[in-house]
Amino acid sequence: MKRAKFDDAAREALTDCVKKIETTTDAELVLVVRARSGSYRHADYLFGALLAFAVLLFLLFSPFDFHQYWVAIDVALFFLLGSLGASRSNTLRRLLTSDKVRAEAVRTGAAAMFYEAGIANTNAEMGVLIYLSILERRLELIADRGVLKGVNALEWNQILFDLRQAGRKPEPQVLLAGLENLAELLAKHLPATGENPNELPDAPRFELK
Repeated sequence: MKRAKFDDAAREALTDCVKKIETTTDAELVLVVRARSGSYRHADYLFGALLAFAVLLFLLFSPFDFHQYWVAIDVALFFLLGSLGASRSNTLRRLLTSDKVRAEAVRTGAAAMFYEAGIANTNAEMGVLIYLSILERRLELIADRGVLKGVNALEWNQILFDLRQAGRKPEPQVLLAGLENLAELLAKHLPATGENPNELPDAPRFELK
């Protein structure tokens, strides 16, 4: 089955979802979907080095004769090919990095986005960032002080857990389902009063290149 993509249709559906949620709560949601939160060049070079080493072993122990200059050329060529291949493969980058490294990259990216997108600057401190990073298959939820003061801590932690689980399958429909649960919590504890203007964009921010 073909995986659903974060395309124009997904952007429209997610925008409508955010608008609907914000009619029921004073909280302001910002949704960011990124292709990845780290460069992972070290993983690319590691795969290139492993491939080059495998080629070197083949050349050294092969029953066929190779001119010496081909050894250096082939090793360098396969290092470049391996690095390029890994740079285009989320699967290889996940396999060659630890959970800790990927989690730290997503947390850092989400924290930076919280300030970059102006979520920390709303008048009522009601900003909420939902940050999904596709390569890492991880979602981070960051809320401003006004939200954290208003919601029940136990219920908030449960929603955070549920959304992080949804982030393991980074698809639009899974994300939409997770947002519906968040909407219920926000409407329950931070219902719309009509006194909080919409200071943040409703359309999700896609950074998929």
